[in-house]
Amino acid sequence: MNRTTDLLLTAIAPVIWGSSYIVATELLPHGYPLTISLLRALPAGLILLLVVRQLPAAGWRGRVFILGALNFAVFWSLLFLAAYRLPGGVAATLGAVQPLLVLFLARYALGSTITTLGILAAVSGLIGVAMLVLGPSASLDPVGIAAALLGALSMAAGTVLSRKWQPPVSPLTFAAWQLTAGGILLIPVALIVEPGFPMPTITNIAGLVWLGLIGAALTYFLWFRGIARLGPTTVTSFGFLSPTSAVLLGWVILGEQLSALQMAGVVVVLISIWLGQRAARPKPVLNPDTTNDTSPLAATQKS
Repeated sequence: MNRTTDLLLTAIAPVIWGSSYIVATELLPHGYPLTISLLRALPAGLILLLVVRQLPAAGWRGRVFILGALNFAVFWSLLFLAAYRLPGGVAATLGAVQPLLVLFLARYALGSTITTLGILAAVSGLIGVAMLVLGPSASLDPVGIAAALLGALSMAAGTVLSRKWQPPVSPLTFAAWQLTAGGILLIPVALIVEPGFPMPTITNIAGLVWLGLIGAALTYFLWFRGIARLGPTTVTSFGFLSPTSAVLLGWVILGEQLSALQMAGVVVVLISIWLGQRAARPKPVLNPDTTNDTSPLAATQKS
């Protein structure tokens, strides 16, 4: 597969994640974010484990649980806390600092280069998300702000470490391990904080199936595949597609109004993603044996 195909497949994940808001508000019971996160992660992980039929070796289990916590248990818990404590626009805008965090974490953990174009792409994407979702009546809550920023840091660290700790298995197996580990970690928290989850209806089950099989199993397989093939600094700019997708789906499905500022925000987000891909594009490697050879034979061969 070529690079363009890898980019397009990876971009599918955050586009689908943008549907989570509509599914959560329209199809699922309110007030149980941790239990819903558990029901989203653990069944999807177990189903994938049945498909791949491979458990992590003893030396990998600690790392898998760390990644499951960063990418799922901690991230989703903080994400929902921020959503409850902050207006959605503020939470989404603060969460959009993740690409900036990935740039610096990748520099430290992977030795990746930080470029001016990469920083420009991350900042412009943050501005574009703010244009999309930040309303004039946005209020600030210290706990919500801290949760949003720590959630972005958790996902950024999980993205970088998913590349640094790349096991010799397929992306599908890697996704199965992390989803299962994240779901297991959520069990005690959900049972303590949110007892008494109601008996799910057919509508609730449909929402959970979408969030689990499509919004978790499929998307995180594509996401971890993209990280393995393209690197964290390349895929992280696609995260801006999630709030963009949420706004556009709200416009198409729920009939929400889309202002001129929001439409401009969509354009800014797309430009930031394009800049991010250019910043992360691998540079061609020149052959030193020929580029620095000034001998008559080399000159004859070049002519």
